[in-house]
Amino acid sequence: KVRALLPHLQASIPPAINLQVVMDRTPTIRASLREVERALAISIGLVVMVVFLFLRNARAALIPSVAVPVSLAGTFGVMYLLGYTLDNLSLMALTVATGFVVDDAIVVLENVTRHMERGKSALQAALAGTREIGFTVVSISLSLIAVFIPILLMGGIVGRLFREFAVILSASILVSMVVSLTTTPMMCAALLRHAPIQKEPSRLAVWAGRLQRRMLRGYRRSLGWTLRHQPIALVALLCVVALNVHLYSAIPKGFFPQQDTGRVNGNIRADQSTSFQFMQQRLVRFMDVVRTDPAVESVTGFTGGSQRNTANMFIVLKPLAQRDVSADQVVARLRTRLAHEPGANLFLVPVQDINIGGRQANAQYQYTLQADDLADLRTWEPRIRRALSQLPELVDVNSDQQDNGLQTSVVMDRDAMARLGLSASTVDTTLNNAFGQRQVGVIYNPLNQYRVVMELAPEFLQSAESLRNLLFTSSTGAQVPLAAFAKVELTNTPLSVNHQSGTPASTVSFNLPLGVSLSQATDAVNNAVAELGVPVSVRGSFAGTAQALKSSLDSQPLLILAAIVTIYLVLGILYESLIHPITILSTLPSAGVGALLALEAFNTEFSIIALIGVILLIGIVKKNAIMMIDFAITRQRNARQVTAAQAIYRAAHLRLRPILMTTVAAMLGAVPLAVGHGDGAELRQPLGIAVVGGLVLSQLLTLYTTPVVYVGMDRLRAWGHRVHWPAFISLRKARHAA
Repeated sequence: KVRALLPHLQASIPPAINLQVVMDRTPTIRASLREVERALAISIGLVVMVVFLFLRNARAALIPSVAVPVSLAGTFGVMYLLGYTLDNLSLMALTVATGFVVDDAIVVLENVTRHMERGKSALQAALAGTREIGFTVVSISLSLIAVFIPILLMGGIVGRLFREFAVILSASILVSMVVSLTTTPMMCAALLRHAPIQKEPSRLAVWAGRLQRRMLRGYRRSLGWTLRHQPIALVALLCVVALNVHLYSAIPKGFFPQQDTGRVNGNIRADQSTSFQFMQQRLVRFMDVVRTDPAVESVTGFTGGSQRNTANMFIVLKPLAQRDVSADQVVARLRTRLAHEPGANLFLVPVQDINIGGRQANAQYQYTLQADDLADLRTWEPRIRRALSQLPELVDVNSDQQDNGLQTSVVMDRDAMARLGLSASTVDTTLNNAFGQRQVGVIYNPLNQYRVVMELAPEFLQSAESLRNLLFTSSTGAQVPLAAFAKVELTNTPLSVNHQSGTPASTVSFNLPLGVSLSQATDAVNNAVAELGVPVSVRGSFAGTAQALKSSLDSQPLLILAAIVTIYLVLGILYESLIHPITILSTLPSAGVGALLALEAFNTEFSIIALIGVILLIGIVKKNAIMMIDFAITRQRNARQVTAAQAIYRAAHLRLRPILMTTVAAMLGAVPLAVGHGDGAELRQPLGIAVVGGLVLSQLLTLYTTPVVYVGMDRLRAWGHRVHWPAFISLRKARHAA
């Protein structure tokens, strides 16, 4: 609509004015949404392909393929009722949900198919299979939703951003649970058929069946060996837990991934004595250099305002498909080219969709210094700034402290003025008439009116030497030169004095070079300031995004712990046990190690987006243990002579196929996010990489560690009943007798 109005605006203004679009944010937003929509479509296709390869039946593959769009359509209904829109975060949630919503349908479908393979009819298998697996589906879904409860209760900007993300995922999981327990069994009864004996299977079906049988046979043998050597598996699990702690402390961390929005802001800072005219020349020079870069589409800039030694520049890059470098690489390239430009410095900052607090600065991250006394601040700020400038983890280090500007001072001799018949108001009025652009009248024409402004001719406004030629009218009418009662001298003056919380403050801002994370930069700043021995009267703290990262790092372990505790409570209520939830939660360490190793392998920092991926993993990987434990508990309950090792061995054997199907489906649902490129991909990649890496490693380890932990927990429960519970009963009887 704005673009449709541009021709009307052009027609309504004088033809000497050229109206054109310099900056438009909508193309990159639309391109990013198209990329997410494409990832969503690819995820749906990959999930359906997984089901077909495992079950080798087109009718069976049709059932979860219907469950995906139905679940997503139900989620759209919830989004509509809540007033949510389709944006990058909501579409990313829907893409991840594609691998989740099919899990319940796959579990039900596989169990129904297993009953049909034993000779039951489709209707009988649908009824028996759904009844048998119903509690498992509910446990998986509710425990997965429980992961998002801490996110829903989070405050701050992270909570506001990801509350919608968590609600959409929770809604999609609830809808998929209902669909899997209603629509999926109905479709199984209506569509599934026993394969005709005389029909020759296809080569793909034969190859897939042979692969599954070999995989199942190999898993049975390796699991039997693991159950015979349980201490080895337990030691491996403890090592994984320790590795989690080490990797989390060592991995580079950031707040949000650095985005490429196609826009770059530039701030030019010249010497504090720079004039407006010189600043204009520098601005034109810098704009010409930036405009020659092949990735730049347009450049605009302006100077002036309260500080004449500064200028602002706005750079629009070409679409990502038309340039071979990212915005950060363009900034690094321009930084090298502009490093030797005399007279001024240009600081470039890629524009981010999410900016948090902080003062307006020449760089992306801020470190604010406060002092009880302005003298202390002016003493220590240059020292700290020089120390930070020498750190390889920082670039474009600069400060907003400007206390060395030049001004022309007129120092008047009051006694001489009295002798010459001059007053201070007369001198002030004369100087204002000469330099103040004073309006003295208005000329009215039939069509226009013109304001009359009195000032010196432009050639006399360029230097303070013109003051020596001014004549002041005394009370007697005599013309008195300035030199008769005053002298002109250059003095220093602050161009700006900043305050924060009532005390003098100065902000040192910096950017990051390529390959350096924000956590590495903040650690380097803290170490450098600590080595200087700054007195207690001068205090330093990060501001803006750097401060948000610090707060986020402090709350991340608590958030993960809250998610784990929430899942434990939900599982404890569902199973009415304190032991089985521990067995299920034992699957989490391997997922965390897998996610962190994948992030390091792809040189991706651990950001808020990656943290959300880890929290998602907490909800996903436990389904493997839930499917095993449910069957083992039922088998032990129905057959009294079956030991825990026998029950979990049988459960792991029977649940291997649905475990692999759901894991591969969830993993492939996140693959388009992990490997995606194009607009907005940097915001989605950490989530996809964390989910895929965590699922791969957890799948390999939990198939062996979960049965071992189950047997160990069962042995611990039996020991507790045998030793502590009878003693507790005896103690209570003794108290009652007393």
